[in-house]
Parts: sequence; C-alpha cells; structure tokens
Amino acid sequence: MDVRERIAELERRIADLRARLPKHSVPPAMIQELESLEEERERLLRELEGVEGETGRP
Repeated sequence: MDVRERIAELERRIADLRARLPKHSVPPAMIQELESLEEERERLLRELEGVEGETGRP
C-alpha cells in the first residue's frame, strides 16, 4: 500500500471513530485507538514530507 493511500485510510478511520465517540463517558479504549491512529498518521506525514523533500516532488 502506498503511503498516501495509508494516510487516506487512517484519516477515514479517524473520522469514523470520532463520529462514534459518545458525548460523555468516552471509553478509554476508544481514546487509545484514536491516539494511536493519529500518531501513525502524523508519522507517515512526516515520512512523506521527508521523501518529497529529497526528491523535490510536491
């Protein structure tokens, strides 16, 4: 899977999870999953920026 495709998949999963979060009493497992997804997305974005910076691609 391409890095951009993985980022898009993570963004879809993050949006879905946020839509399912209850207004009150959010289960810790949901918070943990959201944080994990966001951290992976951020890591991939930094990786992508580094690769694009080296190749000069937008």
